[in-house]
Amino acid sequence: MCTFILLHRPGTAWPLLAAANRDEMLARPWQPPAAHWPAHPGIIGGLDTLAGGTWLGVNGHGMVAAVLNRTGTLGPAANKRSRGELPLLALAQPTATAAAAALAGLDGGAWRSFNLVVADAAAAFCVRGTGMGAVDVQPLPPGLAMVTASDPNDLANPRVARHLPRFAAAAPPAPPDWGSWPALLADSLGSRAETLHVPPQGGFGTVSSALVAVGAGQTGFWFAGKEARKYVLF
Repeated sequence: MCTFILLHRPGTAWPLLAAANRDEMLARPWQPPAAHWPAHPGIIGGLDTLAGGTWLGVNGHGMVAAVLNRTGTLGPAANKRSRGELPLLALAQPTATAAAAALAGLDGGAWRSFNLVVADAAAAFCVRGTGMGAVDVQPLPPGLAMVTASDPNDLANPRVARHLPRFAAAAPPAPPDWGSWPALLADSLGSRAETLHVPPQGGFGTVSSALVAVGAGQTGFWFAGKEARKYVLF
């Protein structure tokens, strides 16, 4: 169960701030963020070397896109496309609004169920695919949103119930000073269902963390995983 936290404040110095943990099978191969896709110039993200897509990426227009599995759908399935292509489809568009419009026509049955968050300085959306029928595109209002394996800000989810109030109480970061967000993202206390940073167990756990900031004409991407910390600034 991956986690994506979004603080959307249009009109501020940093209108888009995001934090994410990727939870995955530890043996699944991947590479840290870079421009891995010649067919998609300007997109930077981590590479899932098994299927060729990404779980989280940014583009030169100041947009971020992240895909998360919905409950009970970890891993690939026969006759289903890789969900890692969805952020690439979104980031090929110039704005989050344009991406939401393009994605609205997708057949959600082509993939296992997913949540796809797409955002830039002006707008944010959660695109939900349930594994059948058309996808659902839900605008996210300004403010704080937390997305895991269920709907945004779902307090019935133990992870959201524990951590959404903690992020809400934290002072908004002012990059490159992220304040308390890195410590919150690294929290490994609580039950396995509610901890934000999942310790390795049974070949599964949190494999990487990321912070993204979008401001006037610049996008910062901080990343920590199995290799040295990466930083990208457009």
